[in-house]
Amino acid sequence: MATVYYPAIVERGPEGFGVYFPDLPGCVSAGATAQEAVENAEEALNGHLAVSAEHGDLIPDPSDIADIVAEEGSEEAFRTLVRGERASRAVRVQVTIDEGLLARIDRVASNRSGFLADAARAALAARAL
Repeated sequence: MATVYYPAIVERGPEGFGVYFPDLPGCVSAGATAQEAVENAEEALNGHLAVSAEHGDLIPDPSDIADIVAEEGSEEAFRTLVRGERASRAVRVQVTIDEGLLARIDRVASNRSGFLADAARAALAARAL
């Protein structure tokens, strides 16, 4: 995974704040407070990037924050950069694993590499807390 920072526009709404990404149409988030909206935007961005990668969609590189343009009629409160993880080039590795554990993985997963990568992401996320 490669860490990227996409510019986002945070706008004030009648019941909180909304966030949208000019580079990624359809990727939006919201929250009761500005901080909550930006925190939720990171989750929305990562979900958007993951689904786009799964479908083989072209994912544009992030624009410079100074170059993005707010949508017409936007009640822009501020701009921010939101961190996301974008799939990068796959690298082939050789690992040693217990034969019984490998058999258990094969019973539940159709793709060993994907299963191990998902398990590694979950373990890393748990350690980040």
